[in-house]
Amino acid sequence: MGVKSYSEFDDRTLVGMVVEGDSVAFDTLFTRHRDMIYAMLLKYAGNCDDVDDLMQEAFMKAYLKIGLYDPKYDFGAWIYTIARNTFVDFERTRKSVALNPENIPLENSTAQQTSAPTPEEYIINAQQRAQIERYIAMLPEDYRRLFELRFIDEYSYEEIAEKLDMKLGTVKTRIFRVRNMMCRLITQGEESNE
Repeated sequence: MGVKSYSEFDDRTLVGMVVEGDSVAFDTLFTRHRDMIYAMLLKYAGNCDDVDDLMQEAFMKAYLKIGLYDPKYDFGAWIYTIARNTFVDFERTRKSVALNPENIPLENSTAQQTSAPTPEEYIINAQQRAQIERYIAMLPEDYRRLFELRFIDEYSYEEIAEKLDMKLGTVKTRIFRVRNMMCRLITQGEESNE
């Protein structure tokens, strides 16, 4: 019996492989769901340049939080929710709405429906966090802070600009750069483990 190709695995199996450190499994998930997410973002954003950035950001968030995915739910719906929330955050920043973020109602999300992780999930999540933290530590200090604010603390671009006393355009440019740096570090790390 031959070895299965990645495309033959279902989403839940691929997620388990990603959690164990298999980046090819994540590439397969990305390829499988890319068109659906791209179409949704294009419909809402209407601008291909914005869609490419939003795609990168949504899938980076999914990669960083994949240990939180609950297999009781459809992976496509989970990544769709992350992408939609990424767009909502982008729109809020773009429109520069002068509202207190505490007054903005939170959307219902599948994250609220998930049950507490099992002891095994805690171990896997801790291992994945340690791996990501090693990559974050490899970033230049000024970019490390930006990465943490955007992808871990989930601050909006506007909030980061205010917090770091930077122009909004500078924040967007630097976050684009740090996102690419992080993707390269993850890719290089996976290649060295092969």
